[in-house]
Amino acid sequence: MNQVATTPARSSIWVPVTGLSIFAIASGYLMSLLPLALGHNNLPTQAASWLASAYYIGLLIGSLMIEPVIKRIGHRMAFVTFLTLLAATVLLMSVNGDLNLWLGSRFIAGIAVAGIFVVIESWLLIGDSKEERAKNLGLYMTSLYGGTTLGQFGIGIFGTAGMIPFAVVLGLLLAAMLPAIAAKGAKPNVEQHISLSLRQILGLSKPAFVGCIVSGIVMGSIYGLLPLALKAEVSGNDKISVLMAATVLGGMVIQPIVGKLSCRMSKTVLLALMCLLGVFAMGLYLVDQSYVTQIVALALLGMSAFALYPIAITLACDGIPSQSIVSATQVMLFCYSVGSALGPVAADFYMGQEQGLMAYFFGILLATSLYMLLVSLKTKPAAVAH
Repeated sequence: MNQVATTPARSSIWVPVTGLSIFAIASGYLMSLLPLALGHNNLPTQAASWLASAYYIGLLIGSLMIEPVIKRIGHRMAFVTFLTLLAATVLLMSVNGDLNLWLGSRFIAGIAVAGIFVVIESWLLIGDSKEERAKNLGLYMTSLYGGTTLGQFGIGIFGTAGMIPFAVVLGLLLAAMLPAIAAKGAKPNVEQHISLSLRQILGLSKPAFVGCIVSGIVMGSIYGLLPLALKAEVSGNDKISVLMAATVLGGMVIQPIVGKLSCRMSKTVLLALMCLLGVFAMGLYLVDQSYVTQIVALALLGMSAFALYPIAITLACDGIPSQSIVSATQVMLFCYSVGSALGPVAADFYMGQEQGLMAYFFGILLATSLYMLLVSLKTKPAAVAH
C-alpha cells in the first residue's frame, strides 16, 4: 500500500474541465488530421493503422506509469507536464515527415495522453457517492466529447496539408495548460492516494473490464481508421469532418442520459443496451449509405461507443473509497488501452473488405451485448474486496 498525505484541497473543478475542453479540441483535430495528412507527407496509407497502434501501445504502457507521477508532483503539475510532453511530439511531427519519427512520436504521445486521462478522471471522480461520481464523470465526458466535436471542424477550416494544422494543434495544447498554471492552489479533495492490491483489482467487476476493453477496441478504430474509411466513401474533407463531428456529437449528447441511467438501473444491462444501439446503427449504415443516413448512423454509433467507457469505469469504481480512485482509473485505462492497441490492427483487416470497418463494429458490439446480457442474467454486480 502506497500513500501520500496532502493538505486540505480547494476543489477547483473548472481547472480540469477547462483544460480538458481545450485539450479535447486539439486532440479531436489531431486524431482526424493524422490519417489524412499521410499523403501530404509522402507516407503510405497503411501507416494509419501503424500510427494508431503506436499511440495506443503508448497509452497502454503509460497507464502503468501515471500513479507515481501524480503522487509525487500532484494533479495540477502532472497535467501541465503531460500536456508539455504531448505538445513536443506534435512539434516534432510538424518539422519532420519521417515515418519512424512519427511512430515514435505517437508512442510518446500515447504515454502523455494516458497521464492526461488519469489525472482528469481521478480529479473529477473523487467523491463519496455513486451519484456524485456519475455526475462528475458526465461532466468530464461532455467536456471531452464536446471539445472533440469542435476539433473535427478543423479539417474543413485549416485543412490537412502543411504546417498550419500542426501549428493550430500546438497552440491549443499550450492554451490548455493555462488554467492549471494560473490556479496554483487547485487540487482535488483527497488527503491520500492508496494503491489497490492485486486482490482488490481482481475483485473489480468483470463486465467493467470487458466494457473498457471493448470501448478501447471501438474507439481506437474510430479515431485511427474511420476518417480513412470515410474518405473512400465520400468526397471532400468537409463531408468527412461533418461525419466525424456527428459521431463525436452523438457521444456527447448521450452523456447526461447515461449519467442518470447508470444510477437507476444495472450498469451491466446498460452496457448491453448501448452495444445494441451500436449494432442497430451499423445495420442502418450498411443497408442505406446515403449521406443523411450516414450522419444519423454515425451519430448513433457515437452514442454507443462513447458511452461504454464512462459506464464501465463507474461500474468499476462502485464501492471504492476516494483515496483509491487514481489507482482504479489507472487500471481501467490499462484495459481500455489493451483494446485500443489491438483494435486498429484487427480492424485494418476489414478495411479492404466489401462491408469494411462498419461490419467490424457490428460484430464487436453484437458479441459484447450478448455477453453483457448473459452476465446480467446469471450474476449480481461484483463487490470490491477492501
